[in-house]
This record gives sequence, C-alpha cells and structure tokens, in this order.
Amino acid sequence: MFKNMIVYRIAPQWQVELTQVEDALAKAPFTECGATQEKSLGWVPPRGDAHGPLAESVGGQWILRFMVESKVLPGSVLARRVKEKAERIEQETGRKPGKKESKELKDEAKLDLLPMAFTKQGSMWIWIDTASRLLVLDTSSQGRADEVVTLLVESLPGLSVSLINTQTSPQAAMSHWLKEQEPPVGFTVDRECELKSASEEKSVVRYARHALDIEEVQAHIDAGKLPTKLAMTWDDRVSFMLTEGFQIKKVSFLDTVFEGTKADDGGFDTDVAIATGELVKLIPDLIEALGGEAESGVASAAQAVAAGGDSAPSSAPGSGSGLAAAVPAPPKGKDVAGRAITGPATAPVDTDPESAPF
Repeated sequence: MFKNMIVYRIAPQWQVELTQVEDALAKAPFTECGATQEKSLGWVPPRGDAHGPLAESVGGQWILRFMVESKVLPGSVLARRVKEKAERIEQETGRKPGKKESKELKDEAKLDLLPMAFTKQGSMWIWIDTASRLLVLDTSSQGRADEVVTLLVESLPGLSVSLINTQTSPQAAMSHWLKEQEPPVGFTVDRECELKSASEEKSVVRYARHALDIEEVQAHIDAGKLPTKLAMTWDDRVSFMLTEGFQIKKVSFLDTVFEGTKADDGGFDTDVAIATGELVKLIPDLIEALGGEAESGVASAAQAVAAGGDSAPSSAPGSGSGLAAAVPAPPKGKDVAGRAITGPATAPVDTDPESAPF
C-alpha cells in the first residue's frame, strides 16, 4: 500500500463527511468490461469485501480504491482482421476500400475481436487526510493521477486541489545535498540516484547500490548534470526515491516501524494505520526540507479563510498549468481571495509510467 505517491493539497473550504464521499462514489462503482467495451473504470471497496463500503476510515484517515479494467487487443491482430475484410471487399467488388471505408472496417474489426480479447486489471489506492488537507495517490504516473483527480473533482462537490509546490525545487535541493554532502535534518542520502544533462546530448548517469559521497558525483553536478531521482531515508523509518517533480517512489517501511507489532498483526486496518501514521509525518518534513510550501491558489485560500474571508464557491479548480490536463473547470472557478486555484508552474513529468499500478 502506497509504494508510490503523488501528493496534492486540498483547499480548506472543502468540508464533507465520509458518508457524503460514500454516496458520491456509489454513483460510479466499478463493473467489468462488457463484451465490446474496451475500458471500464470505477470505485471498489478498499477492503476487498463484496458490497462493502467504497470509502473507509481508519484512525480518521480516509481510504478509497480505484479500479481500471481494459481489453488487450494487439495492433497486429487488429491490422490482420482489417486486411482480411478489405481483401474480401476487393474480391467481391473489384475495388479497394477508400479512407473512410477503411476506418469503418477498423471499427468493425475491433467490435469483432473485443469479445475474445484478454482483460487486465489494475487498481490505485487513494488516501485523504482531512486534518492535514492532503490527497495522496498511489501511482508514479502523473497522467494516471490526473485521470483519477478529475473523477474525484467531478464526483465530490466543492473539492479543489493543487499539486504540492515547494519554495525550493526538488532538483535544486537534491543538487545541493549531493554536492555539499549535507542532507536535510532527519534525512539521509542512500545509494541510488540519476543525473541528467540539460544539454542537447541529454546524457544520463545512474548510480545503483553505490556510495554517492564521492568526487565523481560532485564533478557530474559541476559539469551541469542535474539529479532527477535520489534515494533517501527519513528518520531511519521510511526509505523512498524523490524525483525532480516531487513524486515519492519506491516507498519502503523499515524494520523500526514494525517494532512492537506481532507477526500476525496484519490486515487492512493495520496496514493503513502503519502507512498513514508514518507518511503523515514524512510528507510535511520533506516539504520543510524543500523550503516549505510555496504560495499557490490553495495556499492563498487557506490564508483567506484564516483571515475570515467568505467561503469559496464549490467549483472544480481552475485550468492552471499544475492541473490543466487533469481538471477542466468553469472559467469562474476562484478561491476565496478571488484567485484561480491552480497547481505548480510545471506538472511533474512521467519518468517511469510503466511502473504505475495501472
């Protein structure tokens, strides 16, 4: 649970009960693909129990689970079926299908093959911490996170979010930590990183299971290579990989986290309690290590609420660059201070989308 994380900040005006979330998700439950359906998505019970709640609360932390099923239809198989149909038409009529007819043949061939196609499923954990106003998605793909966030914003009235944006970029901070050998308080630098050149050559240097406190790493940074990934450990409790886009990957809980627990202390509640109990402390410490959170639409909204401003409209976030591809919004979507709720200046890049759960 939560092996990869993309973190969003929830605007403070969103105040709902768990039952309201449950009712909203119940309108879009997951069902398996129909015979000629290419893709199906929706919400499933996090505990895995049939007909169980779609929104669970463990220690005040809300957990949701999103499921996707898609049909696997190889392009070569589809092309062969289209060719067979085209050849049959040519034999019967003496003419080759035109562009428009070829497109129709492709659609027909797809409908023919979909009932016989294999299916694959993938799921994504979603964690909502209402106290800290955090929305955390267990994925390493920004595109897949955008898809789920869009559905959440459409399903949950008044929900507005933005990607976490820090005063110091992760890339600049990682460069400093590696060059000066000064990790932030409470963190250690581990034995894996990736450095990329910003030049046209786009050269890449990767270190795995290798000491990073060496002159060679510093020389690469002096030569203009910038860190895109860096393995770190927080408080001797959680190891992870930080990326240039503030994605947290390869999350691993160390043995110290499980001290005092019994071997048979497993199950959904225990897993959630352990994961959220550690991560709810790691995330703010990591934000602080990056200079704190930069002001954004959501941050401005929080300040306005604290100052006694009017309540914000229950609209989706604006189409700012941080969430432009994910969350379409009414042009009038503003925060309580009159500013559009957006994400950071640049959304994180999908550096390893294939490692995402789906």
